Amino acid sequence: MTIRVMLVDDQVLLRTGFGMVLAAQPDMEVVAEAGDGVEALQALRTTAVDVILMDVRMPKLDGVETTRRICAEPDAPKVLILTTFDLDEYAFSGLKAGASGFMLKDVPPGDLLAAIRAVHSGDAVVAPSTTRRLLDRFAPMLPSAGAEPRHKELERLTEREREVMVLVAQGLSNGEIAARLVLSEATVKTHVGRILTKLGLRDRVQVVVLAYETGLVRAGGHG
Repeated sequence: MTIRVMLVDDQVLLRTGFGMVLAAQPDMEVVAEAGDGVEALQALRTTAVDVILMDVRMPKLDGVETTRRICAEPDAPKVLILTTFDLDEYAFSGLKAGASGFMLKDVPPGDLLAAIRAVHSGDAVVAPSTTRRLLDRFAPMLPSAGAEPRHKELERLTEREREVMVLVAQGLSNGEIAARLVLSEATVKTHVGRILTKLGLRDRVQVVVLAYETGLVRAGGHG
Protein backbone atom coordinates (compact mmCIF):
# COMPACT_ATOMS: atom_id res chain seq x y z
CA MET A 1 0.00 0.00 0.00
CA THR A 2 1.36 3.41 -0.97
CA ILE A 3 1.49 6.01 1.81
CA ARG A 4 0.11 9.30 0.51
CA VAL A 5 2.05 12.21 2.02
CA MET A 6 1.41 15.95 2.10
CA LEU A 7 4.28 18.38 2.73
CA VAL A 8 3.29 21.61 4.49
CA ASP A 9 6.09 24.16 4.91
CA ASP A 10 6.64 27.72 3.74
CA GLN A 11 10.22 26.90 2.72
CA VAL A 12 10.18 25.58 -0.85
CA LEU A 13 13.72 24.22 -0.51
CA LEU A 14 12.75 22.09 2.49
CA ARG A 15 9.68 20.72 0.72
CA THR A 16 11.82 19.90 -2.31
CA GLY A 17 14.39 18.09 -0.18
CA PHE A 18 11.82 16.03 1.69
CA GLY A 19 10.02 15.35 -1.59
CA MET A 20 13.15 13.91 -3.18
CA VAL A 21 13.71 11.59 -0.21
CA LEU A 22 10.11 10.36 -0.29
CA ALA A 23 10.02 9.98 -4.09
CA ALA A 24 12.81 7.41 -3.89
CA GLN A 25 10.64 5.12 -1.74
CA PRO A 26 8.46 2.49 -3.45
CA ASP A 27 5.81 2.73 -0.73
CA MET A 28 5.45 6.52 -0.56
CA GLU A 29 4.09 9.26 -2.78
CA VAL A 30 3.92 13.02 -2.25
CA VAL A 31 0.36 13.78 -3.34
CA ALA A 32 0.19 17.43 -2.26
CA GLU A 33 2.28 20.37 -1.08
CA ALA A 34 1.30 23.57 0.69
CA GLY A 35 3.13 26.71 1.76
CA ASP A 36 0.84 27.51 4.67
CA GLY A 37 -2.10 26.15 6.65
CA VAL A 38 -4.75 27.73 4.44
CA GLU A 39 -3.34 26.01 1.35
CA ALA A 40 -3.11 22.73 3.27
CA LEU A 41 -6.78 22.80 4.29
CA GLN A 42 -7.79 23.64 0.72
CA ALA A 43 -5.72 20.76 -0.67
CA LEU A 44 -7.30 18.28 1.74
CA ARG A 45 -10.73 19.02 0.28
CA THR A 46 -9.72 17.44 -3.02
CA THR A 47 -6.81 15.14 -2.17
CA ALA A 48 -6.75 11.95 -0.10
CA VAL A 49 -3.80 12.06 2.32
CA ASP A 50 -2.51 9.53 4.87
CA VAL A 51 0.31 11.44 6.59
CA ILE A 52 1.08 15.17 6.77
CA LEU A 53 4.52 16.60 7.52
CA MET A 54 3.56 19.90 9.14
CA ASP A 55 5.78 22.90 9.79
CA VAL A 56 4.63 25.00 12.74
CA ARG A 57 5.84 28.50 11.90
CA MET A 58 4.02 29.57 8.74
CA PRO A 59 2.20 32.68 7.47
CA LYS A 60 -1.60 33.02 7.28
CA LEU A 61 -2.37 29.93 9.40
CA ASP A 62 0.30 28.27 11.53
CA GLY A 63 0.86 24.54 11.86
CA VAL A 64 -0.69 24.22 15.31
CA GLU A 65 -4.07 25.69 14.34
CA THR A 66 -3.98 23.81 11.03
CA THR A 67 -3.32 20.56 12.91
CA ARG A 68 -6.18 21.29 15.30
CA ARG A 69 -8.62 21.81 12.43
CA ILE A 70 -7.43 18.72 10.56
CA CYS A 71 -7.56 16.42 13.59
CA ALA A 72 -11.07 17.59 14.45
CA GLU A 73 -12.35 15.95 11.26
CA PRO A 74 -13.38 12.27 11.14
CA ASP A 75 -10.82 9.89 9.60
CA ALA A 76 -8.23 12.66 9.65
CA PRO A 77 -4.75 11.99 8.27
CA LYS A 78 -1.93 11.55 10.77
CA VAL A 79 0.14 14.68 11.44
CA LEU A 80 3.87 14.83 12.15
CA ILE A 81 5.00 18.22 13.45
CA LEU A 82 8.32 19.52 12.11
CA THR A 83 10.20 21.70 14.57
CA THR A 84 13.62 23.31 14.90
CA PHE A 85 14.18 22.53 18.58
CA ASP A 86 13.53 19.42 20.67
CA LEU A 87 11.79 21.13 23.60
CA ASP A 88 9.69 23.54 21.60
CA GLU A 89 6.49 25.29 22.68
CA TYR A 90 5.13 24.74 19.19
CA ALA A 91 5.76 20.99 19.43
CA PHE A 92 3.93 20.98 22.77
CA SER A 93 0.99 22.85 21.25
CA GLY A 94 1.04 20.58 18.20
CA LEU A 95 0.72 17.45 20.33
CA LYS A 96 -2.15 19.04 22.25
CA ALA A 97 -3.78 19.87 18.92
CA GLY A 98 -3.75 16.20 17.91
CA ALA A 99 -0.44 15.51 16.18
CA SER A 100 0.89 11.96 16.49
CA GLY A 101 4.42 13.17 17.13
CA PHE A 102 7.09 15.68 16.26
CA MET A 103 10.47 15.55 14.58
CA LEU A 104 13.38 17.91 14.16
CA LYS A 105 13.73 19.45 10.70
CA ASP A 106 17.29 18.16 10.38
CA VAL A 107 16.20 14.56 10.99
CA PRO A 108 18.26 11.95 9.07
CA PRO A 109 16.35 10.66 6.01
CA GLY A 110 16.14 7.13 7.40
CA ASP A 111 14.53 8.35 10.61
CA LEU A 112 12.06 10.49 8.68
CA LEU A 113 10.97 7.53 6.54
CA ALA A 114 10.66 5.27 9.59
CA ALA A 115 8.56 7.92 11.33
CA ILE A 116 6.17 8.25 8.39
CA ARG A 117 5.72 4.47 8.22
CA ALA A 118 5.23 4.23 11.98
CA VAL A 119 2.60 6.96 12.09
CA HIS A 120 0.81 5.48 9.10
CA SER A 121 0.60 2.10 10.84
CA GLY A 122 -0.92 3.71 13.92
CA ASP A 123 2.14 4.00 16.16
CA ALA A 124 3.29 7.15 17.90
CA VAL A 125 6.62 8.57 16.79
CA VAL A 126 7.48 10.40 19.99
CA ALA A 127 8.37 8.19 22.94
CA PRO A 128 6.15 8.87 25.97
CA SER A 129 9.25 9.80 27.97
CA THR A 130 10.14 12.49 25.41
CA THR A 131 6.59 13.79 25.50
CA ARG A 132 6.79 13.95 29.28
CA ARG A 133 9.96 16.05 29.12
CA LEU A 134 8.19 18.37 26.70
CA LEU A 135 5.12 18.65 28.92
CA ASP A 136 7.22 19.14 32.06
CA ARG A 137 9.03 21.96 30.28
CA PHE A 138 5.75 23.78 29.75
CA ALA A 139 4.20 22.91 33.11
CA PRO A 140 2.94 26.50 33.69
CA MET A 141 0.46 25.91 30.87
CA LEU A 142 -0.91 22.80 32.59
CA PRO A 143 -3.24 22.37 35.61
CA SER A 144 -1.87 23.57 38.93
CA ALA A 145 -0.48 21.11 41.47
CA GLY A 146 -3.71 21.21 43.44
CA ALA A 147 -5.99 20.62 40.47
CA GLU A 148 -8.18 17.54 40.48
CA PRO A 149 -8.64 15.52 37.28
CA ARG A 150 -11.56 17.28 35.65
CA HIS A 151 -11.99 15.61 32.28
CA LYS A 152 -15.44 14.01 32.15
CA GLU A 153 -14.23 11.36 29.74
CA LEU A 154 -11.92 9.91 32.40
CA GLU A 155 -15.04 8.76 34.24
CA ARG A 156 -15.51 6.17 31.49
CA LEU A 157 -12.38 4.36 32.63
CA THR A 158 -12.32 1.61 35.22
CA GLU A 159 -10.02 2.01 38.21
CA ARG A 160 -7.52 -0.39 36.61
CA GLU A 161 -7.60 1.49 33.31
CA ARG A 162 -6.89 4.78 35.10
CA GLU A 163 -3.99 3.08 36.86
CA VAL A 164 -2.61 1.88 33.52
CA MET A 165 -3.12 5.33 31.99
CA VAL A 166 -1.03 6.96 34.72
CA LEU A 167 1.80 4.50 34.11
CA VAL A 168 1.63 5.04 30.33
CA ALA A 169 1.84 8.78 30.99
CA GLN A 170 4.90 8.21 33.17
CA GLY A 171 6.63 6.67 30.16
CA LEU A 172 6.44 2.97 31.04
CA SER A 173 6.25 0.34 28.30
CA ASN A 174 3.61 -2.39 28.32
CA GLY A 175 6.18 -4.82 29.71
CA GLU A 176 7.14 -2.46 32.52
CA ILE A 177 3.49 -1.81 33.37
CA ALA A 178 2.85 -5.57 33.42
CA ALA A 179 5.70 -6.06 35.90
CA ARG A 180 4.54 -3.15 38.07
CA LEU A 181 0.93 -4.34 38.26
CA VAL A 182 1.71 -8.08 38.19
CA LEU A 183 -0.30 -8.61 35.01
CA SER A 184 0.47 -10.30 31.70
CA GLU A 185 1.72 -8.03 28.93
CA ALA A 186 -1.26 -9.12 26.80
CA THR A 187 -3.64 -7.91 29.52
CA VAL A 188 -1.88 -4.55 29.68
CA LYS A 189 -2.11 -4.24 25.90
CA THR A 190 -5.85 -4.89 26.15
CA HIS A 191 -6.21 -2.19 28.83
CA VAL A 192 -4.29 0.31 26.69
CA GLY A 193 -6.49 -0.50 23.70
CA ARG A 194 -9.62 0.09 25.76
CA ILE A 195 -8.26 3.40 27.05
CA LEU A 196 -7.62 4.58 23.48
CA THR A 197 -11.09 3.49 22.38
CA LYS A 198 -13.00 4.94 25.34
CA LEU A 199 -11.21 8.29 25.18
CA GLY A 200 -11.13 8.52 21.38
CA LEU A 201 -7.33 8.77 21.29
CA ARG A 202 -5.07 7.66 18.45
CA ASP A 203 -1.91 6.63 20.27
CA ARG A 204 0.10 6.63 23.50
CA VAL A 205 1.37 10.17 22.93
CA GLN A 206 -2.21 11.44 23.08
CA VAL A 207 -2.70 9.44 26.29
CA VAL A 208 0.25 11.28 27.85
CA VAL A 209 -1.04 14.68 26.72
CA LEU A 210 -4.54 14.03 28.07
CA ALA A 211 -3.20 12.71 31.37
CA TYR A 212 -1.30 15.97 31.90
CA GLU A 213 -4.05 18.16 30.52
CA THR A 214 -6.62 16.75 32.94
CA GLY A 215 -4.33 16.73 35.97
CA LEU A 216 -4.31 12.92 36.20
CA VAL A 217 -0.53 13.21 35.97
CA ARG A 218 1.25 16.42 36.94
CA ALA A 219 4.56 17.99 36.05
CA GLY A 220 7.30 15.69 37.28
CA GLY A 221 5.30 12.63 36.24
CA HIS A 222 3.40 11.93 39.47
CA GLY A 223 -0.23 10.89 39.42
